[in-house]
Amino acid sequence: MTDLHHDVRGSGPVLLVVPGGAGHPMGLDRMADRLADRFTVVTYDPLGLAHGRLGLPVEQQRVEVWSDGAHRVLEAVVPEGQSAYLVGFSSGGIAALDLLARRPDRLRHVLAHEPPVVEVLPDAARQRAMFAQVADTYRAAGLKAAGVRLAAGLEGRPGPAELAEAEPPEPGDDVTSPMGIFLTRVLLSFTAYAPDTTALKAASARLTLAAGVDSRGGLLHRTARSAAELTGAAFTEFPGGHVGAAEHPEEFAERLADTLLRPGPPAPVLRRDSPEPGMR
Repeated sequence: MTDLHHDVRGSGPVLLVVPGGAGHPMGLDRMADRLADRFTVVTYDPLGLAHGRLGLPVEQQRVEVWSDGAHRVLEAVVPEGQSAYLVGFSSGGIAALDLLARRPDRLRHVLAHEPPVVEVLPDAARQRAMFAQVADTYRAAGLKAAGVRLAAGLEGRPGPAELAEAEPPEPGDDVTSPMGIFLTRVLLSFTAYAPDTTALKAASARLTLAAGVDSRGGLLHRTARSAAELTGAAFTEFPGGHVGAAEHPEEFAERLADTLLRPGPPAPVLRRDSPEPGMR
């Protein structure tokens, strides 16, 4: 795909947003609107799903293609000699890490929120097997069952012994919804990605890994914290869980702006009443 599908709002330094899932920016508008008084918010849509391409054929996705596309968007919107901020969510967070490792020249600071980089974990093989089960569940029983299996895996719970309300997808269903595209074109290739920790160490002063406070004890809190430890980057927490930007858009936007714009290390992690569960 050669088209660079993206939307621009606001004014100020450029903040490139790379959504998660299949790259559809659903649920991010309120966060982006809140940030638009301090940033030129550029929301990248890697597959053009919000720009008329939902339902069209989609090939298997690669992390490098997403990060190269994000880099070309930056080249198009960032004036010569200037750099941009970047926030990536989930699969978009993986692309953000790849872009920082391979093409750091136009990046001022990168925040990767809950990237599923399971290759940084000692139990990576077990987590890859879990994601493979999610993909198999989709093919056998449809979106709802796959979503239940994925939620269990992210929370560190075993999946259900039996598939309830199985509705196998019809031909073509895998490209008519962002979730279908994610499960069949993005999930396995992105979660098999191993970040270049050596390159990220060299850029660690410009990198923050983040996770939702409600994700403590779960898989993606582990990946974010472990990636930070391996690279020497900062780690911080944000409101909500994996989709905290949609659940708490105003609070999330304030936290994001504060983290990106504050000189030096990020603010201490958020607190909640209950202690953090042990790492699984």
